[in-house]
Amino acid sequence: MNSPQVPNIEDERLAFQVQHLSVAIERILREHPLGINELGLIKALQKPPWEMIGDVDYSDPGKLYPIHFLIFHVLYRLRDQVAAAGECLSISPLLIRLTQQDVVGGTGTVGNVDQLRAFYLDLSKYQMPEDAIHQMMDDFWSGRSGQEPAGNHVEAAADTLGFDCVPSSFDEVKKRFRKAVMQAHPDRGGETEAIQDLNNAFSTLKAHFRFRESL
Repeated sequence: MNSPQVPNIEDERLAFQVQHLSVAIERILREHPLGINELGLIKALQKPPWEMIGDVDYSDPGKLYPIHFLIFHVLYRLRDQVAAAGECLSISPLLIRLTQQDVVGGTGTVGNVDQLRAFYLDLSKYQMPEDAIHQMMDDFWSGRSGQEPAGNHVEAAADTLGFDCVPSSFDEVKKRFRKAVMQAHPDRGGETEAIQDLNNAFSTLKAHFRFRESL
């Protein structure tokens, strides 16, 4: 006779959290038709009426990762759901936007984004060693998969670093990134979380230029 299966409390808690995040994130995205970045989404989830995320240590990837993972897990689930209704969900740390499918930008269902979808939909990746977290972020967001980031994501990255348009060389990106990070440093009156956006922008543009050089 088989023993009764004992419910996994951690799995149940995680499923409950995902369910509630799904409702909140979809509502927030529909309230931001022009899109929102990951930092903005986190802050929206911290505020009423949601208050689903506590304080975030943006300087510690190991502590930021579980929050980042759950948000992107929900986003990829939501993208599959809204596709049936003729909607497109563009997913990037710098631009998360819900639109109709005829809007240029695509659903991002090929190449590296397929790899991202498979990764984020696997809840076993919710907990990872810190060295694996660093490796994963570097691989996916620095363009090692050989795919070019979507054009609107590249433009958003350039805007985050203060460019009026996508720069012509990666050297320009590196100079602007160093300057922006110095200005955003808390010792100079900046905010630590702003550096997360700058890092995401830098990685996106790095992937863009890496792909261009490989052509």
